[in-house]
Amino acid sequence: MEKRSLGSQGLVVSTIGLGCMGMSDFYSATDEKQAIMTIHKALDLGINFIDTADMYGPHTNEQLVGKALRGKRDGVLLASKFGLVRSGDPSFRGVNGRPEYVRQACDASLLRLGVDTIDLYYQHRVDPQVPIEDTIGAMAGLVQAGKVRYLGMSEAGANTIRRAYAVFPITALQSEYSLWSRDPEGEIFTTLEELGIGFVAFSPLGRGFLTGQIKRFEDLAPDDFRRTLPRFQGDNFNKNLVLVDKVKEIAAQKKITTGQLALAWVLSQDKRIVAIPGTTRIKHLEENIAAVDIRLTQDEIKQINEVIPPASGSRYTADGMKRLNL
Repeated sequence: MEKRSLGSQGLVVSTIGLGCMGMSDFYSATDEKQAIMTIHKALDLGINFIDTADMYGPHTNEQLVGKALRGKRDGVLLASKFGLVRSGDPSFRGVNGRPEYVRQACDASLLRLGVDTIDLYYQHRVDPQVPIEDTIGAMAGLVQAGKVRYLGMSEAGANTIRRAYAVFPITALQSEYSLWSRDPEGEIFTTLEELGIGFVAFSPLGRGFLTGQIKRFEDLAPDDFRRTLPRFQGDNFNKNLVLVDKVKEIAAQKKITTGQLALAWVLSQDKRIVAIPGTTRIKHLEENIAAVDIRLTQDEIKQINEVIPPASGSRYTADGMKRLNL
């Protein structure tokens, strides 16, 4: 497995990691046994970068990942996140970046994961009510206490990233990035390059849409949260099917799958980018890993950029969009 430096503080991870969110939440039916088998297979195939968060489940995904890594912790680079808060109401999403909460959340995550240290600890969303200096200061305290090795942020804006970095070096920014989600291009990527911060692309397959496996809105289970996202609804859905057809055409020319082309495109954008596609199936895991060896020429990248526009429709509902790039 190819590896890449994530940031300039010394963290080196597999070019493709494994996003574990869907193993416990958001995409309908879950199967713990199958999920654990998938994590073990990922480790066997050279993936050493495992991503979770306290809000997935909530909490149950960290427990699952901890169970899967029991006896297999050596060499695994474990990432988790805090800051998005969920209550008994499934639709509720709060944000908490208060220093005391940072410390409480980390201790709780360590307990659920069954580990002494989290390798990369992200602030899941910026809390607009708390100065970023206070939140990052508390996170830096976790590093000094040996509970965390490296710090990350997720979906943060360029100015906030700079302010955070002035308090303590930020190793990685994790945000959505794919053929149909190119928001970080421009100011965000420029800021990361200037500061030596790595980038972790989540949902590099467009939440599964770019694999070509989702052909109708009805293909999504009734409780699949993607049904609530504008990109998966109405005219947006139909327009995005046309986008995927263009991806299929180019993938067919290279004799690779649609998903592999989408992943190869993400990884080709910059050597500082690492992707964490999520899957619960070993077949899809193996397909994703094979994308690391696919090389796109500059002409192919230019062709892709010219014929495949960003998705129609926003990434989240209006409320979710308010929490991005603060």
